[in-house]
Amino acid sequence: MKKIFLSLLLFSSCMMAMAQYPILLHSHNDYAQQAPFWLAYAEKVRTVECDMFYVGGTKFLVGHDKEDMSNNQDFDVYYLEPIVRMYHANNGHAWNDDENRDLQLMIDIKSDDPDAFTKALVKKLKKYPDVFDRSVNPHACQVILTGNRPEPKDFDKYPAIIAFDGELKNEYTAAQLERVALISENFRDYCQWNGKGTLIYDEEVKVKAAIEKAHKMGKQIRFWGGPDTVTSWYTFINFGIDYINTDHPDKCAEFLKDWANQNYTILGESGPVKKGVTGTDRLDKITRGFAGFQNEKLQMKELIETYTPTYLNDGATDKPIKNVILLIGDGMGIMQMIAADRVNFGLSMMNMRYMGMVNNSTRDAYTTDSAASGSALATGKKHFNRHIAAEWDGTPNPSLTDYFYDQGKACGVLSLGDIADATPAAFYGHCAERDSSDIITRGLLDDKVTVVAGSGIKDFTRRNDGIDLPAELEAIGYDFVRNVSDIDNTAKKVICIDEEMDKACDVDNIGLLADATRRSIEKLTKASDKGFFMMVEGAKIDYAGHSRCLPGSIMETFSFDLAVKEALEFADTNGETLVIVTADHECGALVLVDGDNNTGRVTGYYLSNDHSPVYPLVLSYGPGASNFIGRYNQYDIANRIKELCTSDNK
Repeated sequence: MKKIFLSLLLFSSCMMAMAQYPILLHSHNDYAQQAPFWLAYAEKVRTVECDMFYVGGTKFLVGHDKEDMSNNQDFDVYYLEPIVRMYHANNGHAWNDDENRDLQLMIDIKSDDPDAFTKALVKKLKKYPDVFDRSVNPHACQVILTGNRPEPKDFDKYPAIIAFDGELKNEYTAAQLERVALISENFRDYCQWNGKGTLIYDEEVKVKAAIEKAHKMGKQIRFWGGPDTVTSWYTFINFGIDYINTDHPDKCAEFLKDWANQNYTILGESGPVKKGVTGTDRLDKITRGFAGFQNEKLQMKELIETYTPTYLNDGATDKPIKNVILLIGDGMGIMQMIAADRVNFGLSMMNMRYMGMVNNSTRDAYTTDSAASGSALATGKKHFNRHIAAEWDGTPNPSLTDYFYDQGKACGVLSLGDIADATPAAFYGHCAERDSSDIITRGLLDDKVTVVAGSGIKDFTRRNDGIDLPAELEAIGYDFVRNVSDIDNTAKKVICIDEEMDKACDVDNIGLLADATRRSIEKLTKASDKGFFMMVEGAKIDYAGHSRCLPGSIMETFSFDLAVKEALEFADTNGETLVIVTADHECGALVLVDGDNNTGRVTGYYLSNDHSPVYPLVLSYGPGASNFIGRYNQYDIANRIKELCTSDNK
């Protein structure tokens, strides 16, 4: 199984600002698991707890009720022997890794004679000083006694190989407190919360006061007997509890294992930042070379600028539509939009008043890929997965680019990603297989696109068909440029292949797509007095979903929204421009767990690393925008655009 963090970053209980604390997992009543010890061990849980009876001699049995136990429930078999075996196999460590995490075994004494129990246990543990004695091995398994444990005044009767579970009600001496490994409290003594919604204020104060008291004692704390749900886990982390007490160590570990990739904030203290790169191995052939999200460069320090439109021509039915800007957030579901909106306290796209939603199922699948959904958006026809604006035999289905080119309008295709990838490809190419980049890019030779911008120089230079595509394009009147800044520096049509557009959005390049959008609008307005059509794709919101990287998703959505801002600002200065913002599909089945109204922090959890069938939203602005509200099929977007922009309605 994948590694999980046993020392995680969590939120402070005051000011709700992000601070760093260790958060550990405690496998409560571990013996009740289908695989006692091994399930918790596989998840690298810090503390494993078992109820135990001493039945005489060297025999200990694990279980809650003595009458329900059998001799098969032997402590040696369930816990002692596996722990010893793993420590010996891992050269004195609990796990064979570089994280140097220690294991604790908490034993809940169920016997009536704690002294006899403890002495017999000590005798058994002393046989393995390299495994249980931290004076011999600093990484040894710490055994902690709880339940019917010896009184604090008797702690010094037992060797340091044994530690004790503490309680806040006890007044410990300094020597006694040194023997206390952690504090454990009954949650129901403080609160009756069921793990849904939020705590009653007075009870929340009591819980936080208990945490503060334990920390002032210099001890970590766990609560037992409380709720054991996703909401409670998140809440306990937020409160600053040191251990999460769980009967579901596998599920809890799954929820917590990538905490830094499940949280994001801009205001207040910076959130937990994962080191290194978050990448994905689930991208298609065209985009498989994506280098991943550079985690340290995803933390914004200030909010992005947003734009509130004038709404002067918004929804008008008597105004001509000269230009159409279609912006597609690849992988951008409603949760991705909400997350970015809440973090930034607003987005430009969220200021668009007309809203609809679309069913994006394909001809052969309930859940679409980018090829079928991009083709539906481009052509107004439902497609098969993997097809690029084409039927099974490759017969082209005309796209909006074909339609508007025939009307004499200039056309543009932009992507903050590989220009041969499925969504942009559907607006200039036609092919029955999305991975056939040679066939797809030859569609540019049809000479119907005035501006193309994206990454993917390999699609032009590492070809199997022998075509020198840059030379062919230049021969028919294109300038082939390698930097976004050159899009509007030539009077010719332009193919811009800028490898900066292949990189993940970060604090240094967040405005790149917006810059390309602005420059392309300027060029397209000059290219034809009949107007223009332009598709702009925010490609890597999808990559973030495949990577289960919430910070990456928010950054890519910010980048996309800055491009939306450019489109809306132009629409207001022009007055004859329809702007449509939508997605091809959602990616990652993102769920927002909670957040902070004051700082904008959000916590989200991806249920998947692939596309989901969630309906994409459609936001529209400008003349004709009222035609895109309600629920309809995804391919209807293109058809409604064409209906609004027929020759008779130009």
